[in-house]
Amino acid sequence: MKCGSVRQEYNVSAAERADRLDWGRLSDELDAQGSAVIHELLTPGECHALARLYDHSARFRSTVVMSRHGFGKGEYKYFSYPLPGLVAELRQTFYPRLAPIANRWNERMRIETRYPDTHKEFLARCVKAGQARPTPLLLQYGPDEYNCLHQDLYGEEIFPLQLAILLSVPGVDFTGGEFVMTEQRPRMQSRAEVVPLRQGDGVIFAVSHRPVKGTRGVYRVNLRHGVSRIRSGHRHTLGIIFHDAK
Repeated sequence: MKCGSVRQEYNVSAAERADRLDWGRLSDELDAQGSAVIHELLTPGECHALARLYDHSARFRSTVVMSRHGFGKGEYKYFSYPLPGLVAELRQTFYPRLAPIANRWNERMRIETRYPDTHKEFLARCVKAGQARPTPLLLQYGPDEYNCLHQDLYGEEIFPLQLAILLSVPGVDFTGGEFVMTEQRPRMQSRAEVVPLRQGDGVIFAVSHRPVKGTRGVYRVNLRHGVSRIRSGHRHTLGIIFHDAK
């Protein structure tokens, strides 16, 4: 099996899939680029099942029409608690593997915040800060729709990494709609990067900041992410954010 991929199998838990990944390589890619792709994290059947949930309003706490808020064009829906089983499992499984990276980043950026070992402990901290609403979401885009560059911040408690999984098939279900990141370094112009994804691929990426080593030491860069214009068809994405919202 190649690094940064999970062989597609049914009835394989999220924990088993995560255990198969080369976390050293993923950590190195996050340090270098602020993002890392996991190929074939979900099977096509799982992608279809999650995308179909979009029409089941009872599974969600709210719907956001992006054009009403200047966020772009398209829609997204935040899941309610309890989360769908696979979504909850992915959230609980990936957090403890990402927390050491998050803590190392904060140490390098001289940020005092440190993250606990388990997601349950971190969510308890979110609740104390008044952040108790779930943030995992499904996003849906149609022709000429897009997501403006942004950061997913919902309160003072922020986990600095998140996960997005493409549920649709590029070139079949939709065209266009690339995942885009920008990085602003001090006294430099912004750098843009397109992250190619296939159905079932996940991308781990920085929520807002990451450390970068320069000639005078480590400095903090600012990141944003978005989705370019959909040229045809429909695109569905699962977003897994580890902090909850006020």
